Formats: sequence, structure tokens, C-alpha cells
Amino acid sequence: MTVSPARLALLAATGCFGVSVAFAQNFPPPSAALSQPPFAIPPFKNLKVFPKDIARADLLANMKFFAQSLGVRCTYCHVGEEGKPLATYDFASDAKDHKAIAREMIRLADHINHDHLPKILVDPEAKVTCYTCHRGSTKPATQIPPSPAPALPPR
Repeated sequence: MTVSPARLALLAATGCFGVSVAFAQNFPPPSAALSQPPFAIPPFKNLKVFPKDIARADLLANMKFFAQSLGVRCTYCHVGEEGKPLATYDFASDAKDHKAIAREMIRLADHINHDHLPKILVDPEAKVTCYTCHRGSTKPATQIPPSPAPALPPR
């Protein structure tokens, strides 16, 4: 069976159209690409502990680490409504006390890591982080470990 050039061109065009439709479905619609990103973009406002020129990825990684270390979400420190888009949050606001406490804790950890640990530890990689004390809880672990269980008397 022979295929005419017209029929071959129609088959090729149909194939190209199918491939282009499938390819286009892998990209977000143009309106989504132009919308505001879910987090703040540089220059960031009201940074008091982090460097003013911190990379967006580094800032987000730090915020995610804080949230995981304390077992909280963004609204614990930032003004915003849970379940709403992050673009609606006021990340620069200092209205929540937890944000001020977090800044002080960052300064404390930095002080320990730079001024104390190098004097007492041989391992330069050892450092104190939020997780060191918080372990996924908003309240840091402050209790001393329990005493060892008394030995059972011999029989």
C-alpha cells in the first residue's frame, strides 16, 4: 500500500500537533508564571540577624529548618492566616513576640558556635542549632536526664 504525499503530510502534521499539545501541558499557564511568588523576593525587609544580601534559597532553607526544629509553621513567628497563600503574609512585621525570641535565640546559637565551642571542641563541624534543644517542640528540653536505675540486689 502506497501513501500519497498529501496523506503523509497530514499524518506528520497530526503527529506534530499531538506532540506539541502534550509538551504544552507540562508548563504552567502564562498567568501562573507571572503571578507573585509564594515567598518574599529580595530585597528582603526588616532583616535584623541575617545578612541583607542573603540569597532567597538560603533564607527559605533557614526558615524551613526553624519550623522543623520547633515543630511549627510560618504563622508561629509571622503575621498571616494559616491556609492562605504565603504571598498574603506580612513577613516583615514584628507584631509577634516569637519573632523577637527567635532572633535572640539565633544570636545565642551564633555566640555559642563562634565564641565558645572552638575553645572546648576539637571538631570544627560541631555546632549548636535550634534542634539541639528544641527537638521538634516549641519548648526546649531543659530537664536533666533521670538518674540511672538502682541496681537490683543480688539473690
